[in-house]
Amino acid sequence: MDSITPGKGPKGHEEQNLPVPSEKVDLDAGQTIERTTLHKGLHARQITMIAIGGAIGTGLIIGTGQGLATAGPASIVLSYAIVGFVVYLVMGALGEMATWIPMASGFTGYATRFCDPSLGFALGWSYWLKYIVVTPNQLTAAALVIQYWVPREQVNPGAFIAIFMVTIIVCNYLGIEFFGALEFVLSSIKVVVMIGIIILCLVLALGGGPDHDRKGFRYWKSPGAFKPYMTEGGLGKFLAVWASMVTATFAYLGTELVGITVGEAVNPRKTIPRAIRLTFWRILFFYVLSVFLVGLNVPYNSPDLLFANKKKASASASPFVVAISSAGIRILPSIFNGCILVFILSAANSDLYICSRTIYSLAVEGQAPHFLARTNARGVPFFALGVSSIFTLLAFMNISSESETIFSYLASFVTMFGLLVWISILTSHIFFARARRAQGVLDSALAYTAPLGILGSYFALAFCIIVALTKNFSAFIPSHESYGNFDYKSFITGYLAIPIYLSLYFGHKIIWKTRVVHPKSSDLYSGKDRIDQEEAEYVAAHISVNRPKGLFGRVVAMFF
Repeated sequence: MDSITPGKGPKGHEEQNLPVPSEKVDLDAGQTIERTTLHKGLHARQITMIAIGGAIGTGLIIGTGQGLATAGPASIVLSYAIVGFVVYLVMGALGEMATWIPMASGFTGYATRFCDPSLGFALGWSYWLKYIVVTPNQLTAAALVIQYWVPREQVNPGAFIAIFMVTIIVCNYLGIEFFGALEFVLSSIKVVVMIGIIILCLVLALGGGPDHDRKGFRYWKSPGAFKPYMTEGGLGKFLAVWASMVTATFAYLGTELVGITVGEAVNPRKTIPRAIRLTFWRILFFYVLSVFLVGLNVPYNSPDLLFANKKKASASASPFVVAISSAGIRILPSIFNGCILVFILSAANSDLYICSRTIYSLAVEGQAPHFLARTNARGVPFFALGVSSIFTLLAFMNISSESETIFSYLASFVTMFGLLVWISILTSHIFFARARRAQGVLDSALAYTAPLGILGSYFALAFCIIVALTKNFSAFIPSHESYGNFDYKSFITGYLAIPIYLSLYFGHKIIWKTRVVHPKSSDLYSGKDRIDQEEAEYVAAHISVNRPKGLFGRVVAMFF
């Protein structure tokens, strides 16, 4: 492993506490030399669509059912809106740094460069650990969805896991151009399906289904908008809202995928801000509106919904399917099950991409073995992809029903890792904003600024920390259904990520004796001139070759 030691920053920033790059790594530009360089193959329309469909997966389609059954319709609407606003602030913070200096190492590079090399180390490895669990979990979910048609008694789920595993590995190996095109198509399918489901739920709530039952806000009145959690009264309703924050957080995980694509984006200073701005509308439309409409069609005490929670990987696990079935529609559940399969496979494909690019970024930063930064002729970090692919074999733990239970506990700490990633991104942005102020860089010099600036990052940071610390509060409260017993399983799986993260941070700091980067000595410029030149060349070529003609051409160019 390449060493990391405190060193002098380039161009006179002698107090800068950055890793000293090896002979093969140029940290200033965020790029690497030949045969360790990613290809810029993601175009504006692809990143835009990936941003829209990137986080539309099992968390929204399936996890919403558990949140509805636990907390009630009003609780999940509030939690999805609040967490969605926080996610938008996180994306804005990431976008401000990514458009100033697009780095191949993504947000781990920003943590290393602007905040603390140890933070970059802990963030990168934590993010990779998160996704080596999420990816096989997605493969298992896909295999279980197949059981809607083919029971496990007829075909061993391991056969489907193997097929899906090989498929996503091949898709990632074929290069960023193929990956971008494929994810564009899959994300487009997600968007079309979700729009159709939202319209259908609205029609059903207004009485347009086969049963002609105009539900309206009936279920908000009886059984109620809030389902008290763990205790009755106002406290129970508050706990219901707070418990559903975890469900909402899990649903939004993966939104930061845009930050991973920075190093492979064409003209990132244009594509990244557009993708982030669309995040706001995606949150408002696909998340908040969809959970609101499903709460109009399905009561939180529905027996079908409660039963579905026990089979959360099948089509009936989705509250949207429960809404369709309860309205008397008999064909769509099977069709929607196929759509869920597409959602999961797209998520698995994206998760493996994130895995490989994350450990590649660590190698670029000198925080992982350097051979993991090697790329092939397609610009694919094939060693990083190979190492990440090995961990997809964890999916075979779920061949037996007993291992499914064990693996579900392993997957439960993914949400905590996600919160720690958001906390790290926000901390990096706060240091970046402080450095800009200390060095006199005005907001007007930035291609994109965070919606609420540094104050928004402080608010989002405080919120994420509070949610992280109280994530599994039910393990400590005696009134829980496990009365009289401390729920150690919930405690361990819910908080295991924190000691891992802290061990990575402090272990790296103790060994390499790194220091926090001071705002006045923070390196804001190394490599920026190269990015400015690339942007200017791209814009010039784009205008001369693809200049839109006429009013219609200019209107189309605004969106694609």
